[in-house]
Amino acid sequence: MADRLSLHSALFDADRIALNNLAKIERSFEPGSFIIREGDHPTELLVLTSGLCIIHKISTDGYRQIVSIKLSEDIININNIYLDISDYNVQSLTRCTVVAVPKNEMRSLATQRVALGTALIRASLIEASIYREWILNNGRRDARTRIGHLLCELAVRLDVSGTASGQAYDLPMSQEQLGDAVSITPVHVNRSLKSLVHDGLIEQSGRRIVFPDWNRLKDEAGFNERYLHGRQRS
Repeated sequence: MADRLSLHSALFDADRIALNNLAKIERSFEPGSFIIREGDHPTELLVLTSGLCIIHKISTDGYRQIVSIKLSEDIININNIYLDISDYNVQSLTRCTVVAVPKNEMRSLATQRVALGTALIRASLIEASIYREWILNNGRRDARTRIGHLLCELAVRLDVSGTASGQAYDLPMSQEQLGDAVSITPVHVNRSLKSLVHDGLIEQSGRRIVFPDWNRLKDEAGFNERYLHGRQRS
């Protein structure tokens, strides 16, 4: 958590020590397991330490909309520091490990330690920025562009080196799950991926996604990583 927060906010050694001294419980989840269900009253703040999980909502007629993808080191339910009820589901995509800390203790730390409180607020605002981009992506871009944009976002967020150069990665999502993230059918996902491969914008081998022309893909997908606010601590 400290490492992830430090990408965007300056933390003191004392902040890191305070975080490390929190009571912690580690839990593991198999693929497809529910980590949080809508309507739950979480008493813990959850940090994803390995694996990937999704945040989604279910419509009254049973359709799933994935609204966020959480990666290792992400705080899964940062809103529950101050909100008592979960209004979404959290489900594991891969085998996940989660570290849980008492949210009341985290709330107290955020109040007592200004730098840490600021870091948590900034992390929440960045999460909101990503949600705004997803609304634009799903509301105003065509199917192929939506898929390209999502692949670009994951490339940047998974790039631990911070170069944002389009390094290859393994994408553990089915075409149905990709469709639920960008509001298109699996058929349209398949066509979009094939179109991107045909035009030399991506290469796909199983789960492996490779970007032979990263800059051209970004242009075609209308992708600008500004909304991710990467590694800015001003």
